[in-house]
Amino acid sequence: QLQLVESGGGLVQAGDSLRLSCTVSRRPISNNAMGWFRQAPGKERQFVAAINWSGRSTYFADSVKGRFTISRDNAKNTVYLQMNSLKPEDTAVYYCAVLPGNDYSPAVPVDFWGQGTQVTVSS
Repeated sequence: QLQLVESGGGLVQAGDSLRLSCTVSRRPISNNAMGWFRQAPGKERQFVAAINWSGRSTYFADSVKGRFTISRDNAKNTVYLQMNSLKPEDTAVYYCAVLPGNDYSPAVPVDFWGQGTQVTVSS
C-alpha cells in the first residue's frame, strides 16, 4: 500500500539551510493534508509543520515559525520542508506524515508515517 520516503537530511552548521522531501508512492495525496514532525533523542515526537490539501493553508510550530516553510507538489506526490537558519536545537529525526483529512487538526491522529531522515546541526 502507501509508502512515504523522506530525503534531504544531513549534517550542517548553525545558520545553514536544508530542504527535506517526502515522496508518497502507491496512492495520490492530493486530497490529504500532510505534515512534518521531529523527534530528538530522549524526547517526545513533536509537531513541526502541516499543509492542507491545496497548499494554501500552512501551520507551524512556534519554534520554527519564520525559519521553516512547508510546500507541496501534488503532481509529483511530494511534500517539502525548507529549513533555513538552522539551530542546534533543530537536531532530530524528521518524519513525514499523511494526515487523514483535507486540512490539519492537532486533535486528529496521523494516518501514515515515513521512515524518518536525520538532521544534525552543529554549533
